[in-house]
Amino acid sequence: MKILVTGASDGIGLAIAKHLAAKNNELTLVARRKEKLDDVVAALPGKGHRSIVADLSKKEDVDALKADIELNKYDVFINNAGVGMYGRFTEMPLSDQQKMMSLNMNALTALSYFYLSAAKKGDALVNVASTLGTTSYAGAAVYAATKAYATSLSESLWWEYKNKGIYVMGFCPGATYTNFHEVSGGDKDSFPKFTMQTAEQVVTEMVSALESRRKPKVVSGGLNRFMIGLQKLMSRKMVISMMAGFGPLKDSK
Repeated sequence: MKILVTGASDGIGLAIAKHLAAKNNELTLVARRKEKLDDVVAALPGKGHRSIVADLSKKEDVDALKADIELNKYDVFINNAGVGMYGRFTEMPLSDQQKMMSLNMNALTALSYFYLSAAKKGDALVNVASTLGTTSYAGAAVYAATKAYATSLSESLWWEYKNKGIYVMGFCPGATYTNFHEVSGGDKDSFPKFTMQTAEQVVTEMVSALESRRKPKVVSGGLNRFMIGLQKLMSRKMVISMMAGFGPLKDSK
């Protein structure tokens, strides 16, 4: 299959690329760091892999992908590019948070639109969200809100396109052993170790869900699914306070 993956030079995106290349798929990988991306493509097994350098927080780079999507008619698109920010809402630059919103929501929406406009029966779109998209998260308020957007959008698109034979999934990984938290200003050690997964474990669950094509939203990790289910039995005040206890503001007075 021909598969397009954004945010593919590191973390979960890199694990996706390695996993899918090992299954003899032909990949087009998108990321903003050319040298890193070229190294990833060169190391993948198989043939026919391509790289596209793009900063998807910039509208012009997003728009430039439209022609590639229309031309190549990918069988699967994994919309994985995203960024996080951790800290108190008014202590982080507004411009940086708006840039995050542009990548996590505007780019995701535009690329979903481009792909579904050209999609054929049997194709699949995976929008990578987060378990934080199922709740609020003090200390990463805007980030969690962007992932709630991605989750809600994906669920609606699942229904809109299922009768056309096109599968849309919102995929929600939890805390993962990558450098995402450090890059975003967070601390992965604040999450209980027993809830964390490796990037490879996350991708294995993603691919399994993609192959079965049953659910509009898939949460990675049994304990994450249990915790989300448990939250439905709790008051919102309790849930917000509990989640804040895992966040960067947990020691705030």
